[in-house]
Amino acid sequence: MAIAKQAVIDALKEVIFFKKQNNIVDLGMIHELHVNEKNIKVSVVFPELADPSVGIVTNSINKVLKDKFGQEVTVDIRPMSEKELGKGPMAGVKNIVAVISGKGGVGKSTVAANLAIALSKAGKSVGILDADIMGPSVPIMFGVEGQQPGVIERDGKGIMIPLENYGVKILSIGFFVAPDQALMWRGSMINNAFNQLMTDSEWGNLDYLVIDMPPGTGDIQLTLAQSYNIKGTVLVTTPQKVATADVRRAAMMYRQEKLVIPLLGIVENMAFFVPEDMPDKKYYIFGRGATDELAKELSIPVLGRIPIVEKIVETGDNGRPIALDDESLVTRAFDEIAVNVEKEIEKLDA
Repeated sequence: MAIAKQAVIDALKEVIFFKKQNNIVDLGMIHELHVNEKNIKVSVVFPELADPSVGIVTNSINKVLKDKFGQEVTVDIRPMSEKELGKGPMAGVKNIVAVISGKGGVGKSTVAANLAIALSKAGKSVGILDADIMGPSVPIMFGVEGQQPGVIERDGKGIMIPLENYGVKILSIGFFVAPDQALMWRGSMINNAFNQLMTDSEWGNLDYLVIDMPPGTGDIQLTLAQSYNIKGTVLVTTPQKVATADVRRAAMMYRQEKLVIPLLGIVENMAFFVPEDMPDKKYYIFGRGATDELAKELSIPVLGRIPIVEKIVETGDNGRPIALDDESLVTRAFDEIAVNVEKEIEKLDA
């Protein structure tokens, strides 16, 4: 008896893509399915073919179909990448750059926001994703707090349309959580939220997607490294040795055998204090040298140093990142960082 195509589809719903915690049919991963007598051919679309999950899913498909329709059934499985098809929400994103830190309070979100602005001012198409689930601050920094992204339906699924301000596309978990609401989420819930922001969104064509990561080495860091094609990471630290010790641990996470992502370099935030009435004076109130030592140890460059200037806080709180101010000393620092990030990426692509 010939095998019905719908019966095959129903059987494939038993195959789970665990990184997105749903079955491959409902996730829209089945590209083509041909059933001819006892022969089944199926094309399955993955975010990345280098992902170990490809083998797991492929083996699961083969087992499920043979268990369902008999061991004599011929199963031909072709894994495909979203990029290969020119499909998928991330297909138009050329470079994903994650901004990370070892701990909170070092200005990681400030660096991410202003790096996105500096890249945009340099003529690049840029998006920023606020993945700091427990402390989303990008909506405030970009002046879009209280707003929500649009939603369109595609293939029966809701797709988010990022907000846009200052030429940068913006998405954040902060758009969906009340300011006074505490997030008490387990790891699976955090990963689901992150994956939705990444893949259930219409990013369009971007030269750069800057991701403001949560501090530390938790669930989202693992998901990012294992599930997405990240071009590289930018480390953010302050000059104190205790801060560089924490960022060293975060950096080493991405140098493990199964989580290798290039480290583009280090940004030293709060590097020195510059009095407004004495712009030529520099006071290294948090010390100096530890960042350079870490950069040498990791064999990566210092991408730039951000001074302590009151206006950084003011502009961030007012929803207009300081990199928009062409007269600011800090703006020149962020413009330099953007140039250096692009140089490091060019080296990787060479």
